[in-house]
Amino acid sequence: MNKAPRQTLTAPIRRIRFAYVALFFCAWTALIAVRLGWLQVVRHSDFVHRAAMQQQRTFEVAPRRGMLYDRNLRELAVTVQVDSVYAVPSELGDNRASAAEILAEIVHADPTDNFTSQQQMLARFNASRNFAWVARKVDPSIADRLRELNLKGVYFQKEFKRFYPNNDLAAQVLGYVGTDDIGLGGLERQFDEDMHGEPGHMLTALDAKRHVLGSEESQPMPGENLVLSIDANIQYMAERALDAQMLKTRALHGTVVVQDPHTGQILALAISPRFNPNDQKHMDSSVLQNLAVSDVYEPGSTFKLVTYSAALDGAGVQPTDLVDCQNGAMTMYGRTLHDDHSDHFGVVTVQYALEHSSDVGAAKMALKLGPNKFYSYMRGFGFGDRSGIELPSETRGLLRAPKKWGSTSILSMAIGQEVGVTPVQLVTMVSALANGGVYMPPHVLLQSTDEMKGDARLKPAAFRPSNQLPTTLPDGAHRVISEMTSAKMRMMMQGIVTEGTGKLAALNGYSSAGKTGTAQKIDVATHTYSHTKLVASFAGFAPVSNPAISIAVVIDTPTAGGEAAHYGGAASAPVFADVAQQVLEYLGVPHDQPLKTKKELQIAQKDAVDDSPADSTADLSAMFDDVNNLPADDPLRAPANAAAVDIAANEKPVVRTAKPSGDSPGILNLLPGKVLAAFRTDEAARGAETARLAPQKAAPAVETKEKGAVVVDASLRVPVPSFDGLGLRGVVERADAVGLRVQAVGSGLAREQVPAAGTMVGAGTEIVVRFSR
Repeated sequence: MNKAPRQTLTAPIRRIRFAYVALFFCAWTALIAVRLGWLQVVRHSDFVHRAAMQQQRTFEVAPRRGMLYDRNLRELAVTVQVDSVYAVPSELGDNRASAAEILAEIVHADPTDNFTSQQQMLARFNASRNFAWVARKVDPSIADRLRELNLKGVYFQKEFKRFYPNNDLAAQVLGYVGTDDIGLGGLERQFDEDMHGEPGHMLTALDAKRHVLGSEESQPMPGENLVLSIDANIQYMAERALDAQMLKTRALHGTVVVQDPHTGQILALAISPRFNPNDQKHMDSSVLQNLAVSDVYEPGSTFKLVTYSAALDGAGVQPTDLVDCQNGAMTMYGRTLHDDHSDHFGVVTVQYALEHSSDVGAAKMALKLGPNKFYSYMRGFGFGDRSGIELPSETRGLLRAPKKWGSTSILSMAIGQEVGVTPVQLVTMVSALANGGVYMPPHVLLQSTDEMKGDARLKPAAFRPSNQLPTTLPDGAHRVISEMTSAKMRMMMQGIVTEGTGKLAALNGYSSAGKTGTAQKIDVATHTYSHTKLVASFAGFAPVSNPAISIAVVIDTPTAGGEAAHYGGAASAPVFADVAQQVLEYLGVPHDQPLKTKKELQIAQKDAVDDSPADSTADLSAMFDDVNNLPADDPLRAPANAAAVDIAANEKPVVRTAKPSGDSPGILNLLPGKVLAAFRTDEAARGAETARLAPQKAAPAVETKEKGAVVVDASLRVPVPSFDGLGLRGVVERADAVGLRVQAVGSGLAREQVPAAGTMVGAGTEIVVRFSR
């Protein structure tokens, strides 16, 4: 029997279905693997960052800024911890506006402080979800009031704040810092990198409700401490004496520098008027500049010390030699040099000519030397070069090489004209005469150290006068004149105080020596001397036989009293006497002369000789031309708008016309804006130099101020614009639009400015703007 045919199996169909299913799952697995690879490998760092933003908060822990000590380890600048207030806007929710209103009622105590205003605070709350400042470094009383409110989303963070225990003591030397502890002036700016330290970081973990779960912190590295050569007590004595004379003479500015002649260390550097670095919101930008190193003036007769010492050392002149002063008038190449109208000296000794400040006698001393030798001695005393003192914005002054002198320039330089010096250069020159003839570079820094006060390794360096130079001379020290010449000059300078123009510099119980100087100020618009504006100075040392201190006093434009009261012998010599008397007694220097009664001192000083300014026929245009030969970073040559330099270095050059400044405290007023303004006519005539300057924009009316310079009318006052968040170019353009100048610090975007936005200032005022990224 035949079997029925076998039915066809369906297995092949099932295998195909299985293959499809398997292929689908493989593709699905591959897609998942690719997706996981994309998320876990390619996007890994992005998601880690987003997770950290949601789960962690990182704070930069500011380091403690280094301390500033005087030589006796008295604190001049310290850092204290204070509270700063911040908010988490996401926690404020819809109550941001009301929170800003409540907080501003407490923290916005100063109407000029826009940062803490309600509008600015609310803008910060709306601009961020996780963090916004309410107020930085608030007073403890304000912090306590905010804690009592216990507002949700408002927190406190400890920050360091710079504090100056002595307020305005040595303000221009110490400088000041911004809100973020960035040095903006003086030593704070010069050593900002060393003193700032290395910041630490605090990592805080948060849960889903943004509660703190824990934190990790890396400790910051504190900055280095600086021990200065300044003695706070001597600094106070100098400032008190200077302030009293400023009040008496109603002068524009004054400077006193006290130096150890044997080491070059600066014991005091007083400038008046000053500012309080603890009150930055109300700083006057016109007094921030350190006039002792960054501005120059014509020294006048005090420069005759260089002339006579060079003649004694390099031309064989002796104090007892005779010199014909030609009855007070000397003509050379059509120029007549006159002594004071009351002086008609004939043949006198060299010493007598110096004691009575004869211009003719000084000119003949310079002619004995010749231009090249005279120039080498001027350079040897440190003029025409930076001293290297540890302070920012030092100028080298003005001193032309002999090949650029005019036919009668040697006569002018012999009496302190056609040369620009700083008070620090002047006192260092006098110290060289006092210490035996060796130029000792000035210094204001003793050491940089990690130790704090109280550490046994950090010891005070109280000043003890010495009559010997260091065994090993520091870098830059060199002999200028012989010891014998130095001894002769000390004797002649003592005669100036006892018999000549410096009688008001006499001390009680101590011998003193020095030289008076009275120079007419320069009108940069006309390149002529002012007949009413004077610079009175005195430079000397005491005691004579064993000098312990050297002092230079410069009084800019004294106005009170008669004309004779404006001369160096009347305006500056008394300050020298006041400071020297106090300092010598404070140091315990033994008396080298009998003590006198007050009446005896008055009798000795009553016949003081006037030291009138020299004739005004110097070649001032040539001296102004020398500004163009200064280094590019010299403050006398740097553009009035310093930020323009940075722009030119990084972007397409933009030619700007410098704005004249009526607030700059310079004595010669040789700041670049003024020099350019004065030269505008001259440059156009010369042609070759015209290309350096763009045509000047329309500017407010100008007038001749008391400094003898053409400046913007001081009655025109403009509000300081807000630069917050602007780049360097934007800041310069906004300031330029209202006639203000800018000093840029740092790079990035503008974060802080002094004076604050909205402050009414004179046109041409310089605004300090700090940039950060």
